[in-house]
Amino acid sequence: MLDTLLMALGLMLIVEGLMPMLSPLRWRSLFEQLLQLEDGQIRFFGMAMVITGLLLFWLVS
Repeated sequence: MLDTLLMALGLMLIVEGLMPMLSPLRWRSLFEQLLQLEDGQIRFFGMAMVITGLLLFWLVS
């Protein structure tokens, strides 16, 4: 199980690192826009990501 968790973490880091590596100016612009969002909007986005992840886990298992 630890191997699977570490592989998932590694994959997440690869995916998260693609944008700043391939297009740092666009990534900086998106990050600046993210900083302008309200806390509630950021929480909603985080909740949507968690629910999407849970749905993916459910579909795979």
